Amino acid sequence: MEGWTQTLGAGPLLGIAAAAIALILVLVIVFKMHAFLTLILVSLVTAFATGIPANAIVDTLVTSFGGTLGSVALLIGLGAMLGKMVEHSGGARVLAEKMVDVFGEKRAPFGLGLASLIMGFPIFFDAGLVVMLPIIFAVARRLGNNVLLYGMPAAAAFSVMHVFVPPHPGPVAATELYGANLGLVLVVGIVMAFPLWYVSGYLWGLFVGRRFILPVPALFGSKDDDVQENPPSVSTVIAILLLPLILIFLNTGLDFLDAAGVVDAENQTWVQVLSAIGSAPIALLISVLVSIFVLGNRRGEHGTALEKVVDSALGPVCSVILITGAGGMFGGVLRTSGIGEALSDSLADIGLPVVVAAYVIAVVLRVAQGSATVALVTAAGLMAPAVTAGDFSVLQIVAITLATAAGSVFASHVNDSGFWLVGRLMGMDVKTTLKTWTVQQTLQSVLGFGLTLVIFAIG
Repeated sequence: MEGWTQTLGAGPLLGIAAAAIALILVLVIVFKMHAFLTLILVSLVTAFATGIPANAIVDTLVTSFGGTLGSVALLIGLGAMLGKMVEHSGGARVLAEKMVDVFGEKRAPFGLGLASLIMGFPIFFDAGLVVMLPIIFAVARRLGNNVLLYGMPAAAAFSVMHVFVPPHPGPVAATELYGANLGLVLVVGIVMAFPLWYVSGYLWGLFVGRRFILPVPALFGSKDDDVQENPPSVSTVIAILLLPLILIFLNTGLDFLDAAGVVDAENQTWVQVLSAIGSAPIALLISVLVSIFVLGNRRGEHGTALEKVVDSALGPVCSVILITGAGGMFGGVLRTSGIGEALSDSLADIGLPVVVAAYVIAVVLRVAQGSATVALVTAAGLMAPAVTAGDFSVLQIVAITLATAAGSVFASHVNDSGFWLVGRLMGMDVKTTLKTWTVQQTLQSVLGFGLTLVIFAIG
């Protein structure tokens, strides 16, 4: 922030952050205050406590809120519409039945997670999860109405790919900052992804699914008796769900080619046009329009009736969108206050081995401000000079890059918009989300770091 410098040291800032997080938990869990109101209130109190100038506090809150919603609201809104069309047409039920037939009832969580792992390569965490939710919900309703058993492996799969595998923004930025080999980061990230997901996503999902029996939320409609007489074919449903993924993959592929110098995104108009079409919001918009035509008009639904179906998707996700934005607001206040920089500087002076220091700094940044991508990029920026100065092999630099990525996913909690996204979409309260999703993210982080240490030792 121009014209203002944080004068508090790392100790007071850490204390304020810890107190703010504790206050959120108390207000939500003990006093049952609505999460949206709680996050706004605590963001305001934290901004005053950390010394952010009073005339800049409102701008900081609104900018952080709007910045989060800019990326999240379109994805959730359009994704909910797409999900509603798939659900309403009977497509989710048809696809769920097919998946259960292929994998069997006992292996359905594995099938959903594996599909999410593959889809998570080109598509971001939040967009991928929203696209998969109608299928997850349909399978869960058919096989016992237990959302966590089927939702947790899928959500974890998208998280693993988003954090460790290029072309997602965090690992790409860290690769560039460290000067690592992008191709090698991609290969090692993919090799790590499956065992990481299997333990921290699939096995953990089975465990919490048996421990917490939660009914499927009615985000996309839940009337099992409302069976469509002419549901779409499985291939039609798969094609519609793959459409946004293909468009988004087109975009990420062009970014990759641009970085490699094969195409020129700055000067070639056709590249810019295809990149725009492949951006997540536009890709989902195109997919919604196609789904309205294919799953609606071609099946005999038109006009007001179809408009009402699409409109009915927005009400249930409104709360999810606002709470997610408020979570981003809280994280923005913590970033603006300078707590991340102060903590990072303190840790960098301790003298840990580079690969361990990169992980620890990313962990602290993640816990302090919430965003995995911000934690990864910031930690990589702070550790890059030490990596450049050290005598590390190509594989060891890849290991340091992925160790930083592992740290950036540690312990998702109330200052992470993803925490609210997963919790609210799956109908969990804060306490249950902490017991399930926060622990899953911690397992993913610690196991991922363990794998990177093995790779570092080999390299």
